[in-house]
Amino acid sequence: MNQNIMNQHIGKEDLLHALDREEFRLVYQPKLSLKTGRLIGAEALIRWEHPEHGMISPLSFIPAAEETGMILPIGEWVLQSACEQNKAWQEMGLAPMIMAVNLSACQLYQEDLAEKVQSILDTSRLAPEFLELEITESMTMNVDHVLPVLQKLKRIGVRISMDDFGTGYSSLYHLKEFPIDIVKIDRSFVQNCTIDSKDATIVKTIIAMAHQLKLEVNAEGVEFKDHLVFLQQNLCDEAQGYFFSKPIPPDELVASRVFRI
Repeated sequence: MNQNIMNQHIGKEDLLHALDREEFRLVYQPKLSLKTGRLIGAEALIRWEHPEHGMISPLSFIPAAEETGMILPIGEWVLQSACEQNKAWQEMGLAPMIMAVNLSACQLYQEDLAEKVQSILDTSRLAPEFLELEITESMTMNVDHVLPVLQKLKRIGVRISMDDFGTGYSSLYHLKEFPIDIVKIDRSFVQNCTIDSKDATIVKTIIAMAHQLKLEVNAEGVEFKDHLVFLQQNLCDEAQGYFFSKPIPPDELVASRVFRI
């Protein structure tokens, strides 16, 4: 459903009440280690199960959520739900894994973000090392504000990843100054890394540079075995994409722990 359809058929009033009506759902895209082939984490992704229009992609409602201010309570719900789910998996006896949650720009600019994250970790009883917060380069342009926020988050003990790396500005400065643990190579580079020499060079360079800076590397958008082989040959740490699994409900992800590559 595109944004035009969203505007035509689903009013902002629906969005304002969706959280209270428990219409949001989380699906999880598995992340696999390219060294061991094992499932090591998941990225939590939101969907809106509208009672009339069915499952709605975040691309169709996140802009409206930002415009109405609903992005803050929705973002907090995602973080709380994802942490609770990860803790529930641990209590089921599954091997601990890292849950990645995307932060919105509005969340990153909340003055009490670190306190909110700490409170959610406390209530969910999830240890901070099992939470990864994803930010994008475009969210970090105001270094004077963002750097202290990220430093507070790091003191809590959570992991921080730079999503869509290579598509924004001042990438090298951010890697140098920000307390980043992992770089996520944007899918636009991965998609053609086996057929376009320029994309191949970019991917290789990002991996080598990140490793020199003691950072881990995740490749997004892995769709074919050729992608997997290329990334393994170039020592990428982890990957996610449709070659392994689309985003899936939590019960399916539990079953997916038998994945091997």
